[in-house]
Amino acid sequence: MTAGRTTYSQRRDGTTHFEASNTVTNQTSNLQNLVDQARSFGPVRVAVVDAAQAVVIETLREAHALGIVEPRLIGDAGSIAALCEAHGWKIQPDWIIAASTDEASAAQAVKLARTGQVDAVMKGNVHTDVLMHALLDKEHGLRVPGRRVSHVFVVEVSTYSKLLGITDAAINITPDLNAKAQILQNAVDLFQLLGVQQPKVAVLSAVETVNPDIVSTLDAACLTLMAQRGQVVGAIVDGPLAFDNAISHRAADAKGIVSLVAGDADILLVPDLISGNILAKNLEYLANAVAAGIAVGLAVPVVLNSRADPAPARLASLALAALMHHRTPKSPAKPEVSETSLISAPQPEHACCPLNA
Repeated sequence: MTAGRTTYSQRRDGTTHFEASNTVTNQTSNLQNLVDQARSFGPVRVAVVDAAQAVVIETLREAHALGIVEPRLIGDAGSIAALCEAHGWKIQPDWIIAASTDEASAAQAVKLARTGQVDAVMKGNVHTDVLMHALLDKEHGLRVPGRRVSHVFVVEVSTYSKLLGITDAAINITPDLNAKAQILQNAVDLFQLLGVQQPKVAVLSAVETVNPDIVSTLDAACLTLMAQRGQVVGAIVDGPLAFDNAISHRAADAKGIVSLVAGDADILLVPDLISGNILAKNLEYLANAVAAGIAVGLAVPVVLNSRADPAPARLASLALAALMHHRTPKSPAKPEVSETSLISAPQPEHACCPLNA
């Protein structure tokens, strides 16, 4: 498959359109495919935490027009109503839910999700730590027993032939081997929901050989073996791989690397939050990539973008959340919350997963 150069543009009616110069058949080759797939289902009810931001309202207006979402706009009611009017968006009166503070907005969104009144949560103009504190609250949050909470960027970059997952670049700070296995499984499960039956995962480090002085190479080798023995399921995993080997056949061939993953990775498992965050933002700001962001491992999908992200990234993130909701098998039992809670975000390891998991 050849890579197609993809950009997004704003139509005269204000809507977002992702444009690809080459025709590709892979259902996950670009973000427009995900938006189109999400449109084929009914709208999901999304609680937006602190919705009083122009780009948030712009995104939701478009997502609603496309039939992807039915919003619940939480925050300062007057500001939200004024922004909707400014964007020419006539909304239902009960779509606005007043909340006086960011903390109250986040708590209200979580309550709506816990009681089944919304299907997903979206970060608006609120700090991540405030939202994550509510999501992971010991008594009232959306934790699921035995599940680690992690984040996946689904990135479209013009020089790569398909969407690229990057995990975890937003929640887990310095995951150990056990945590990385759970983060990896979360990302694999997500890509399978998106239609990639057996994702190829590159476990990244600075080099492609095992070096006892570089812990991430040891973790990568262990994760590769764990996948071969069924401890991580549904994916082809290889590592350690340097970034160039993971996404470039030419680089892998030059270094004599024989791998089913090298040069064709669907998912990049990064060593830690810092390296992953730098990688994702580097692609976004220097390579014109569009990065959709989603938090997984909770009772409902959570759209978790940067407050600086443009509307196209947010629209694609909403499409991800919609596909997760529609394609995740529904459990008859209500999820229980785990015993851990969040102090701040990005979160420490003990806050991401129960210690006995």
